[in-house]
Amino acid sequence: MLSVLIPTYNCNVSKLVTAVHAQLNNSNFSFEIIVLEDGSTQNLNSSNGLNNTTIIENKNNIGRVKARQALASKAKYKWLLFLDADVLPKTEQFITNYSNTIKLDFDAIFGGFAYYKTKPKDSIVLRWKYGSKKEQIPATTRNLSPYKVIISANYLIKKDVFNLINSKIEDNKGYGFDNYFAALLQDNNVKVLHIDNEVYHLGIEENKQSLKKQEQAALTLLHFYKTEDIKSHSNDLLLLFSKLNRYKLVWLFSLFFNIFKSSMKKNLLSGSPSITILQIYRLSYMCYAYRKDTTV
Repeated sequence: MLSVLIPTYNCNVSKLVTAVHAQLNNSNFSFEIIVLEDGSTQNLNSSNGLNNTTIIENKNNIGRVKARQALASKAKYKWLLFLDADVLPKTEQFITNYSNTIKLDFDAIFGGFAYYKTKPKDSIVLRWKYGSKKEQIPATTRNLSPYKVIISANYLIKKDVFNLINSKIEDNKGYGFDNYFAALLQDNNVKVLHIDNEVYHLGIEENKQSLKKQEQAALTLLHFYKTEDIKSHSNDLLLLFSKLNRYKLVWLFSLFFNIFKSSMKKNLLSGSPSITILQIYRLSYMCYAYRKDTTV
């Protein structure tokens, strides 16, 4: 028995819902699909007469964390399949692949992310390049460190486990909460399995917006670091920052960011961005933000 939960904001999910619904209809599952319009300003979605499919609406945007909690509270089945609005299953066996894992002894199963191989236009190449290199990772690699690459755009989880973990995330509309979600999974010893059951990421944003989200994600990590909400984690960026802070080198990377910010941004917003430079930008930006905040 499966509840498919899709939060959306001004995004047409008809293609996604139709694809998933067709696979569920051909399965042995009792199922429901619930789409949450999270304060959308455009009416882009309807159930299109599909059985076991519901569209609910929030008048105001409550953000990703609370939207997922609201969806979970509406779900009537034990297993929840969360999908982002801007994805599409890679194969016709998407539901079958997940159903084969339910009988295994795991609490959460992550299917992974995929990107089309053809390079997109220059204006959106940064997100595509980063995702292709850092998110499109085979399950065999992800399972070596199961809490390291957690992408919540496509995962199956027991309802009681989700409620336990998500309830610990403060009400915040920021970006980058997958890192905190991963840390909470690890801290609570949630049994995680990764499988090769990807969805294509379709909603690739413009380079400037993508870089802004990277900054927001770094600030979110920094917040949890300072409040000590993250205890156990496998996040490379936070591990590096913690080491720099321990050896009192944050000031040096903060200075580096101040000096080279413009030249780094010029590369990252170009048609041939370097992911190495992006990683340096993220780390030095985090150091800059930390030092700026602690020296006020």
